Amino acid sequence: MIGKMLGRPVVFALAFVLAAFAGAAIYALVRPAGSASGVSADAVRAAILERPEMIPEAMQALRDRETGKTVAANRAGIVTPFGDAWKGSANPDVTVVAYMDYACGYCRQSLPMLDQLVASDPRIRVVFRELPVLSAESRVAAEWSLAAAEQGKFKPYHDTLYAAGQLSQPAIDAAIARAGVDRARGSAFVRTPAAEQEISRNLQTAGQLGMTGTPSWVVGDRVLSGAVTLDAMKAAIAAARAG
Repeated sequence: MIGKMLGRPVVFALAFVLAAFAGAAIYALVRPAGSASGVSADAVRAAILERPEMIPEAMQALRDRETGKTVAANRAGIVTPFGDAWKGSANPDVTVVAYMDYACGYCRQSLPMLDQLVASDPRIRVVFRELPVLSAESRVAAEWSLAAAEQGKFKPYHDTLYAAGQLSQPAIDAAIARAGVDRARGSAFVRTPAAEQEISRNLQTAGQLGMTGTPSWVVGDRVLSGAVTLDAMKAAIAAARAG
């Protein structure tokens, strides 16, 4: 999990910062319009007791705002596919970016949802980004996925490897062969700076966006985590369009 890459002190510090920001946001919610002075602690406490959902709402709003800044600063590197590692519209109005690991069962379970999404929405593009965090085989699979994408053979490699079930070196070899990836060219490619830089950039961006595992998603300026239902994904896309 990416979360293990962050030290506990950093996590706790971020939690305290978020809590402080949440308190400021709640203050803004309960402060009377036009009031130049703060409200009393009792008034804030009463407002929170009456509407305790304000705390997670405020923290989520602040997370979304900060995440949006990071997405905006790294947008090209997030939404621009590597080779042909994408499907859907060639001219999308919203791009759904899927950060995945070939050893991740929830990633595999998410693939039918993405197929339904693309089939139901002609203005959507799905971009796949490699995020190998679960095993040594994950890294090998990701490198060869990039090699396949560089050769224009991402889809058959991707589909074959996920269909194999448990990730292993024999499964990777079978996916390479089934997709028709040129092994000599691929072997040379996975040792290039381009392959290393792509994976390193994905890992760095994921850390900056607070992703804690796979699958993780970027939709517009928002980050979603874990297996997401079709309805939830459509709602995130609608929000991105509205925003």
